[in-house]
Amino acid sequence: MDYYAGIDVSLEASSVCVVDASGKVVREAKVLSEPENLIGWFRDLGLELTRVGLEAGPLSQWLYAAIKKEGLAVELLETRHVHDAFKAMPVKSDRNDARGIAKLMRLGWFRPVHCKSMPAQEVRALLTARKLVQSKLFDIEMSLRGILRGFGVKIGRTNPNRFGLRVEELVAGHPTLEIIGKALLAAHEVLLRELSGFEKRVRQQARQDKRVRLMMSAPGVGSIVGLTYVAAIDDPARFKSSKPVGPHFGMTPKRYQSGETDYSGRISKIGDASLRTALYEAANAILTKPLKGATSLKSWGMKLAKRAGMAKAKAAVARKVAVARKLGVILHRMWVDGTRFADRASSPKAAAA
Repeated sequence: MDYYAGIDVSLEASSVCVVDASGKVVREAKVLSEPENLIGWFRDLGLELTRVGLEAGPLSQWLYAAIKKEGLAVELLETRHVHDAFKAMPVKSDRNDARGIAKLMRLGWFRPVHCKSMPAQEVRALLTARKLVQSKLFDIEMSLRGILRGFGVKIGRTNPNRFGLRVEELVAGHPTLEIIGKALLAAHEVLLRELSGFEKRVRQQARQDKRVRLMMSAPGVGSIVGLTYVAAIDDPARFKSSKPVGPHFGMTPKRYQSGETDYSGRISKIGDASLRTALYEAANAILTKPLKGATSLKSWGMKLAKRAGMAKAKAAVARKVAVARKLGVILHRMWVDGTRFADRASSPKAAAA
């Protein structure tokens, strides 16, 4: 008989449930959220498991990789899909979630998620840490501006390296503001130094990765966008063609069709938000700056919005989203073919398209 297992992962202990082919619960337990504990529990069952499922989450990729390495048929499930499947559940608990995941495994009604490789996870962690430091640095600068503005002190335009000196000049002679300025500028100096270190590391990583260097041959794509794209895609072979890249990362409109009703809404915004943001910023640079090699993409985006007949503000956003989606597709094809953007743009096939 076939047996299916579901794991509801929690920080300390995970709920595990095993059901048979008829959906009857065979075994349930609370197991420590450590690979060796979960694998040992499955081995002690003495049952041949057809599939093991767990919902994607912070610990899931780590557990998934370890369980898969042991030869178990494990699947990583899309969180949104699992959440929708459990909406009809009257009582939500870890135990019931584990049961629900096991039954999804039995029915085959699930959407597997790609588990990123360790190098991709490391790149993602580096970019996340850089973004965090950058945001906190910005918060301190804005907070200082707000505090000083309440006393009629205006910092005005400056750059990160001159910011501290400017604040010290303005608060001189005001005891309370001097105390505030000294404390916040000390934190600002540390964050600025660490951000500079992250920037150097990001540039070094981009130079060392031939895939990122290939991405950077496209207009609007720098080291941040290139690394974000490579880490998000991880394995280009998981897409049968380049076209699904746009929908996979939520850059295509939602559609609702029922009876006489049929309309398209805003973009779905599913998938990796950091990649959407990176591609959108690259598209913004393509459309607003005179970048080399960006003429065809820019013209395509402008024509698209005009053809749709949108209002001016809405058309500007639509252009950027459309160019971001197209850029994502182009980068995937460049990666698969191993061709630089300039080489593709100059090819007869690309010119005809």
